[in-house]
Amino acid sequence: MKTPIKISAVSAIAIAMLATPAFAQTVKEDTDFDGVYVGGHFGYSAQSSPRDEGVAFDTDIDGEFDNGVFTAAGANAFAPGFCRGSARTSLAADGCAQDQNGIEYGVRIGADKRYGNFVIGALVEGSRSEAKDSATAFSSTPANYVFTRELDYAVSARARAGYTPGGGILFYGTGGVSYGRMENSFRTSNAANAFTPRNGKDWSWGWQAGGGVEAKIAPNMSIGLEYLYNTYTNDDYVVNVGPGTAPATNPFLLTSGQTDMRRSDPNFEFHSLRVTTAFRF
Repeated sequence: MKTPIKISAVSAIAIAMLATPAFAQTVKEDTDFDGVYVGGHFGYSAQSSPRDEGVAFDTDIDGEFDNGVFTAAGANAFAPGFCRGSARTSLAADGCAQDQNGIEYGVRIGADKRYGNFVIGALVEGSRSEAKDSATAFSSTPANYVFTRELDYAVSARARAGYTPGGGILFYGTGGVSYGRMENSFRTSNAANAFTPRNGKDWSWGWQAGGGVEAKIAPNMSIGLEYLYNTYTNDDYVVNVGPGTAPATNPFLLTSGQTDMRRSDPNFEFHSLRVTTAFRF
């Protein structure tokens, strides 16, 4: 798994910057970390450790995804099971490729107010992550059914509170809400049925929490290292399965002539490790 290596690389760069005397100089003034600032970040999105995830079915189209899909003989059509990630082939035995992590970047504007050595502030941020999260179902046909989602972009609002020991360096915690545009997609090796996705691109609410350290490198400029945990609820993407060229005895059609499918886990979660910059006015 390459994620720890990439995260370590980002961490090493940021720590090296903060440890270098030219970057670690402190500007010990009462005005450090006080006022309006604009800035940005660049980093890496790493998804949570693998967990059980699959696909849920609504065969009677009542809006509740609590049904199984069975053959005319009563066998479970999805007996091969599910996996987190993207299917390599139509066979469950071949497993799935792990989720794709990726870079992230964004811009922000915020304001801080300093009270002695304590700092309270808020910021608004626009960001994008290139991480992709997939889940696969395998039928006994055999065939695969792959759901994939990614965060197209997000707008977030967070509060932050921190401590600066005499100015120059700020240690802080941060948290707030986020509103992101999710991009969903679907693919399958089943060529018999017809598949109609709904809500491929949709807005989702989420939240973020984390912390970081920020160091002044000039009276009006600082750099830092920041960690955030991100989670978004994304449960509106549904794929309707219709007849296509499949016979009426097709497992998807036996109950009501169609079936709706969606991911069993509505949450898109990932960890962010970022190098930040800020320019103060």
